[in-house]
Amino acid sequence: MGNNPVMRPSRIFFVCLVILITAAGCTSSPGQHSPTSAAANTFAVETTTPTLLPLATSTLPQTAQTCPLASHHSVKILNRLPHDASAYTQGLLFLDGYFYESTGLLGQSSLRKVDPATGEVLLIQALPSDLFGEGLALVNNHLIQLTWKNNRALVYQKDILKQVAEFSYPGEGWGLTFDGQHLIMSDGTSWLRFLDPDSFEEKSRLEVWDGGAPVERINELEMVNGKILANIWQSSQIIAIDPNTGCITAWINLDELVREATLQPDAEVLNGIAYDPSSGRLWVTGKFWNTVYEIKIQPGFNE
Repeated sequence: MGNNPVMRPSRIFFVCLVILITAAGCTSSPGQHSPTSAAANTFAVETTTPTLLPLATSTLPQTAQTCPLASHHSVKILNRLPHDASAYTQGLLFLDGYFYESTGLLGQSSLRKVDPATGEVLLIQALPSDLFGEGLALVNNHLIQLTWKNNRALVYQKDILKQVAEFSYPGEGWGLTFDGQHLIMSDGTSWLRFLDPDSFEEKSRLEVWDGGAPVERINELEMVNGKILANIWQSSQIIAIDPNTGCITAWINLDELVREATLQPDAEVLNGIAYDPSSGRLWVTGKFWNTVYEIKIQPGFNE
């Protein structure tokens, strides 16, 4: 029996156990990568191959924090200016005495230069019918316009609205502003992306919190006195965000203004914030609104 070529059952069990242990040793442990590094690896892939992110869903883990209680403000209407009621406003800027406006909807999206006093559209650049225009920001002498689900940012020469370049990015594009160093972009979630203005490469992300909870559906953005003012989609509130912490420092109630604006039958939600740092003047409007409102936040936010 000692020369029997058939392997005994005990030896078979031992060999199989060795094989299983060896195979297991070649497999990475589930705890080998932290959530942060996993997110970074995912983004590196998405940079070269953009993919759509679902609405109000972050690719990054939430980091619990508690922010100080935000202040609450009302607004006083200082002036009412005419606005094209067919404009589905997505982004609004005030530059050199003019409004620059990004409008949305497929087949209707555009970039516009507008006379504030009359509402007349002085220049217009229509987007291709498959692009849905979104947020707008100025960097040097160029306007950068996001698109919603097209993963494309369009770059224009400001004075003539001629497209001169294009960037790609993963996920959805909602609001956009420039803080002098980074483009800051919202995507409908609670996260803000900080982007290199020359390459559109993402440098960091910041989650927006109110008290002890993240706030989602952040839309149009505007830098005002060192804070990021933001529309919250389908809300009559504007928030002020500390760009260093992500904490909401102020809630600005525009209920009364929105009630007036939406008496117009086709008017939709509040969207569009423009600021002139040289004068401290601040304007807001909405989708299909026939009015741009010059407002003052009370007490003394934008003085």
